[in-house]
Amino acid sequence: MLSSIHIYPLKSCAPFERDAAQVEIRGLTHDRRWMVVDAENQFITGREEARLTLIRATPEGNALRLDAPGMPPLRVDPPDASVARVESAVWGAAVTPRLASNEAHAWISGFLGKPVRLVHMDVDCRRALKAKYEGRYGTDADEVSFADGFPLLLISQAALDLLNSRLAQPVPMLRFRPNLVVAGTGPHAEDGWKRIRIGAVEFEVAKPCTRCVFTTVDFERGARDPSGEPLRTLITYRRSGDGVTFGQNLIPRGTGALRVGDRVEILA
Repeated sequence: MLSSIHIYPLKSCAPFERDAAQVEIRGLTHDRRWMVVDAENQFITGREEARLTLIRATPEGNALRLDAPGMPPLRVDPPDASVARVESAVWGAAVTPRLASNEAHAWISGFLGKPVRLVHMDVDCRRALKAKYEGRYGTDADEVSFADGFPLLLISQAALDLLNSRLAQPVPMLRFRPNLVVAGTGPHAEDGWKRIRIGAVEFEVAKPCTRCVFTTVDFERGARDPSGEPLRTLITYRRSGDGVTFGQNLIPRGTGALRVGDRVEILA
């Protein structure tokens, strides 16, 4: 069963829970359609700037409302077609988003304490899967948002329960930033899935999600856990040839609505 749905409208921002969501080719509607970049248009995430996780980005139609501790709320409209695109990339996958307003740049720069800019992925801004995945996962027609590598991430609740049984202090599921959480399975059952259907939408289960230092960021404090958990414990039992893995990346094989409570069917 699909037990929860989450989006992150601004890459690395605070989680935003939904009762329902629409699946698009590049992922859930509104998920990771905005991103912070530096002066050279290099993307910035919570790995480098843990305080990004304190920003709550709320979709308001096509616009975005930004809230953060000590900052006035700001509504950011998507840039129109007259605004220049910039050349950027996410982990080597090229993308050409449009710049947001100077007001938005100043707001996020003020919160992070360094000069940065906000960019937006509109419907005409396409980003293919990373080149290193070509021929291994997905097709040339597949797209992804500003997410690290794939359109969606799924994790079983049982996987987190197993991890927390090994930790001195349990961590919440949202440390791992999933889009979809499923209940009623064994721990890491998703590792054996190749194709699934949730509600009426089918997904290819592409590859395990390799985890990094971002899992140690406490998004409620906007700071790293000094103990290095939960990555420190995951290394002891989830290390593979691809790295430390937790959860599975999904590629939609259709579009449609998902709702909490939807049945999860294993097709292959």
